[in-house]
Amino acid sequence: MLDSIFSGSASLISTQNFFICIGVAIILGIIVSLTHKATTKTSPHFLLTLAVLPVLVEVVILLINGNLGTSLAVAGAFSLVRFRSMPGNSKEIISVFWAMAIGLALGMGYIMLAVIVTVILAIVIIIASKIVDTMENKNERKLKITIPENLDYEHVFKDLLAKYTEKHELLKVKTTNMGSMYELQYMVTLKKNIKEKAFMDEIRVRNGNMLVMLERPMLSEVEL
Repeated sequence: MLDSIFSGSASLISTQNFFICIGVAIILGIIVSLTHKATTKTSPHFLLTLAVLPVLVEVVILLINGNLGTSLAVAGAFSLVRFRSMPGNSKEIISVFWAMAIGLALGMGYIMLAVIVTVILAIVIIIASKIVDTMENKNERKLKITIPENLDYEHVFKDLLAKYTEKHELLKVKTTNMGSMYELQYMVTLKKNIKEKAFMDEIRVRNGNMLVMLERPMLSEVEL
């Protein structure tokens, strides 16, 4: 069941087997793309890349006439072009190598192996993503505050943070605007049923109506 459908070198592969592998590569690439879309917020262009990548890797392997080492080197170089220009997070890296593995298996003629691996990985990734989502703290926020240099940033918001958050941590302090202001970055866990607008309004009273930003931390910020 897991044997290759190719009986010889790439130059001896029948037209029927070639188009069968191409068709399977397209279908499995779409499954990889849809799985990635269901578990991660990403751009449509990257989803298109995932859908097409198995076909490209398969063709590269066929063109190099089954030389596995050379095929992997060329396909790996192609797949890493994206990460040369734009950082990729862990889920994107998994999806890229998943699509490459499909193309590699199909380029060697192992259709059933590619299908089985794709189905298993799709199920595992979706289930794992659901588990991670349930573990995620929905009340966790990243808080950025700009204050004038004359304010004592260590104590000026202490009572407000105690009032509106269950826990908080000052992550970063840096000067801005030629050293005349400080930018504070906190990681906070908001209390349940509090109004974020009221929290931000009270901070604005303290910092002279300067910049206040409250946002959810994105998992995509954690990169390899």
